[in-house]
Amino acid sequence: MVLTACGVADGANPQDAGPPRPGGTLRLGISSAPDCIDPQQASTNASLNVGRQVVDSLTDQDPETGEITPWLADRWDVDADSTSFTFHLRAGATFSDRTPVDATAVKASFDGIKALGAKALLGASYLAAYQGATVLDPATVRLDFSEPSAQFLQASSTMSLGVLAPSAYRRTAEQRCQGDGLIGSGPFVVTSFRPNQDIVLSKRTGYHWGSPLWRHQGEAYLDRIDYRVVPEPGVRTGSLVSGQLDAITDVQPVDEPQFSGSGFTEPVRANPGIVFNLHANVTRGALADDKVRQAVSKGVNRPEVTDTVLSGNYKPATSILGSATPLYTDLSRELAYDPGGATALLQSDGWVPGPDGIRVKNGQRLSAAVLYSPVFNQNQSVLELIQQQLRKIGFDLRIEQHTNSEVTRLQQSGDYDFLWYNVTRADPDILRQQFSVHGTNRSRLPADNPLEPALTAQSATVDAAQRKPAAEQAQRTIVENAYAIPVFELTQVLALAPNAHDVGFEASSRLQLFDAWVSGS
Repeated sequence: MVLTACGVADGANPQDAGPPRPGGTLRLGISSAPDCIDPQQASTNASLNVGRQVVDSLTDQDPETGEITPWLADRWDVDADSTSFTFHLRAGATFSDRTPVDATAVKASFDGIKALGAKALLGASYLAAYQGATVLDPATVRLDFSEPSAQFLQASSTMSLGVLAPSAYRRTAEQRCQGDGLIGSGPFVVTSFRPNQDIVLSKRTGYHWGSPLWRHQGEAYLDRIDYRVVPEPGVRTGSLVSGQLDAITDVQPVDEPQFSGSGFTEPVRANPGIVFNLHANVTRGALADDKVRQAVSKGVNRPEVTDTVLSGNYKPATSILGSATPLYTDLSRELAYDPGGATALLQSDGWVPGPDGIRVKNGQRLSAAVLYSPVFNQNQSVLELIQQQLRKIGFDLRIEQHTNSEVTRLQQSGDYDFLWYNVTRADPDILRQQFSVHGTNRSRLPADNPLEPALTAQSATVDAAQRKPAAEQAQRTIVENAYAIPVFELTQVLALAPNAHDVGFEASSRLQLFDAWVSGS
């Protein structure tokens, strides 16, 4: 049996497993080694899947509807121009050092994230316009921004802005990365962290302020979570089959059939945010030509990518945003495979077939390079297939592998044609961060570009009804101008042994293990 779920999944028939029970250890095999488990500094799934269990957030986000809901804050007020957010804190929550989660602590935590600067890999962008916090009374804190920041309400639900105790900041950022002084108010605490080996979290006794979105209240079921670093996919799947692990992340497409039946299950959830895409630098070579970029988009056969290289658990892109993102717009018609249309566009633009089939114009070869890092195991195979597809329309895609740090350096310098990447976030403002001239502007667009007004408009209000038209226009402008060429939605694919149950995903498709439990413990 294979379960496709947005929330939680059981490792066996829930009726056979009986009701959830406390106790036991979940042995979870993860594919990469977190180098930092402080969620305020981390950005990888491996790290955030640990940090999410240790920190609580001011709000939570419903993974089904995208609605922002209470957590550490009972309620909140947002001013008319989305520059001031006042949170009213619930009573009784404490950090694991037994100090209260009060307005002073919240202010210290947000000031602490801001002080991290570039070390707050995700939080820095969420707090780019953060001016400071004001303690109005012990249970009320106001956060002010220098410009409209509608995205902040969703950001307040993420682990990247999870609240740490004031005492955490007596340790250095590097110490917190290693779990030393990582003091949150979450349902688990850090017991040990051995780099490149394992991380152990233990249940926090007395916890009773969980998110109302969770399936139960009170303490977590699991006594411990043992994250074991197992980079090799075959070893990871073999360890699950042999009973040495209870669950694994990052199941490879080729391994997925092993877990169809025999009590194993595969919880999956597509990531919200920007899908895997070819992000064009429109100032470079042939990619400065609108028709060339549009032809490339028409020449990519997205269903063939998911059917051939990936699996049925992955979706072809139907917008620059994944379908799990709030205010996503279906642009599948605009992204349909159309090699005839691509050829016509290039022909009308003066690009004619050269001796090797690659088109040329005025002595220029129709070619561009794509930079990528192997953060997703199938990246190279996907790009090689796209390379074959584009060759059919006479476009030469050159594939260049780099390390993460090299790609970041080249992206920041503007020395690239295409970037290959995805970004996870359950809010359409991720488009502003990547495309705006006030953000990273990966397309290198001029200040008067046609996308900027929509990006600005969607950031000005937390009202979804008012944001939706602007968010839709932003997606449409990106796709129609092929500033970036969406290809497929990243999907989290887990596998659970028959004894593992209720392993869930939060709204950003990271793990939520508060409700998880194991049978036979």
